Amino acid sequence: MKKNILYLAIAVIVGLGAGWLIFGNSSDTSANKDVSEMSDHDHAGEPANQMWTCSMHPQIMQPEPGDCPICGMDLIPADAGADGLAINEIKMTENAMALANIQTTIVGNTQASDADGMISLSGKIATNEENDAVQASYFKGRIERLNVNYEGQQVNSGQLLATIYAPELVAAQQELITAASLKESQPALYKAVRNKLKNWKLSETQINTIEENGTVRENFPIYATVSGTVSEVMAAQGDYVNQGQPIVKLSNLNSVWAEFDAYESQIAQFKVGQKIKITTNAYPNKEFEGTISFIDPILNNATRTVTVRATLPNRDNLFKPGMFVTAKVKGTTQTMENTLTVPASAVLWTGERSLVYVKTNPNEPVFEMREVTLGNRTGETYQVSDGLNSGDEIVTNGTFTVDAAAQLQGKKSMMNQQMMPDESAMMGDMEMSFSNAFSSDFSEALPSYLKMKDAFVASDAGQVSAFAKTTSEKLKTISTDDLGTMEKQHLTKSIEMLDAIANNIILENQRSHFVILNENILPIAMNIENSINYYVQKCPMANNNKGAVWLSTEEEIKNPYYGDAMLTCGSVIDTIR
Repeated sequence: MKKNILYLAIAVIVGLGAGWLIFGNSSDTSANKDVSEMSDHDHAGEPANQMWTCSMHPQIMQPEPGDCPICGMDLIPADAGADGLAINEIKMTENAMALANIQTTIVGNTQASDADGMISLSGKIATNEENDAVQASYFKGRIERLNVNYEGQQVNSGQLLATIYAPELVAAQQELITAASLKESQPALYKAVRNKLKNWKLSETQINTIEENGTVRENFPIYATVSGTVSEVMAAQGDYVNQGQPIVKLSNLNSVWAEFDAYESQIAQFKVGQKIKITTNAYPNKEFEGTISFIDPILNNATRTVTVRATLPNRDNLFKPGMFVTAKVKGTTQTMENTLTVPASAVLWTGERSLVYVKTNPNEPVFEMREVTLGNRTGETYQVSDGLNSGDEIVTNGTFTVDAAAQLQGKKSMMNQQMMPDESAMMGDMEMSFSNAFSSDFSEALPSYLKMKDAFVASDAGQVSAFAKTTSEKLKTISTDDLGTMEKQHLTKSIEMLDAIANNIILENQRSHFVILNENILPIAMNIENSINYYVQKCPMANNNKGAVWLSTEEEIKNPYYGDAMLTCGSVIDTIR
């Protein structure tokens, strides 16, 4: 009996041990499997590099959740994009493509055509200095009467310019009258006195009249020796003038100069004797042909341009000095074979870098931003030396819209991408071309921009909005007919950002738009003629530590992005003189 109980106890123990080994280990394996599956399930739906953005400020990109540094809203996961897309690729819907009128072009090698090599230039009419003449006083005296009083007055040869009282001439006339009575006995003296009057430009008739009448004339006339238009009055009635002192400057406008600014990169495209076709707003339906007569051998260090001049006949007085003109010239340097060209509308500028959007999937609207290296600009096309291959399909219309879509999807874009060090200081290297008329109109909008900047410094959202509206209204009145595509895009984007600032009452949101505004408006300001100095200033901490620039007439730093919080944060990185 005892043995049976012992055997039974041993059997129970063995059974329990075997059961634990079989079922317990299986349970642990199952539990571990469940944990593993749960772990796999938890992470399967998350992107490998999840980024977080702000719904109101999509330029904010952070690797972890938190609050937006601009508006304080909770960050949301950035859209990782459709399956199969690279990290910087974006996909647009066909409907969005149609609404934005996005068009693409396949890049190919340059094909020869009659229009190849046409270069557009802007300039103005100037007086032909070769035909200028200065009418001077031939003797010392006081101007009793000045018959030429204003610029633009027409003067004919022989016309009375002024009447002068000249004490020396009075004495010389008296000498002539005395010598006339002695001309038989002292002919040498008589001849010397007459020659003295001739040297003062008195005619034989005038000298004979003095001799015959025997009277001294106190006030003596000065007559014009050439015909022309008065370009400068150099003396006033009642002035004392010396012998040879200029009284009036005359310009013969039968021929004029058309002077154009050519960029440094275009110099090789011009030569003396080259034909040039000129148009002007005054006669929009007429085209005038001229010949390049002069290319300035000295480069303007401030504008990095040279003056290209053509001489134009003007017998019908169609051209007025100061008139704005445009010209087209066929470059002398032919485009090299196998050179890729792209339309100017395809290029986005961020300082010295240029960007295009390439369609990476031929069957779907999938795009990727790509940096390219540009060569010379000819008309509305750029040569591309690096970054594209023949056969690539790029966006040529609606490029800003594609970039905005990339920004909203949290992808790399022109506005999201951090500037290279000191890149904002190189905005002036953008090759932009503006007429003097545009420069003048654009300069009139800068004072209201500066007032808006000062309102940012004062953190006054209401005044910021008001001055942004004023600046936008002034920019909208500027004619864009003679602007290139790239120049027009920068102006349009500037107006868009100004309207966004004007329609917003939240200061931090206004400042985020101010960042983009300056990235577009500063390149324009740095490529036009300015009558005063402007300072390009930069705060390295603004724009989420990416840095942001602004324009000021004062060298002292007053930060518009932080106001009193960091009033002196920043430095001058460039000067527009």
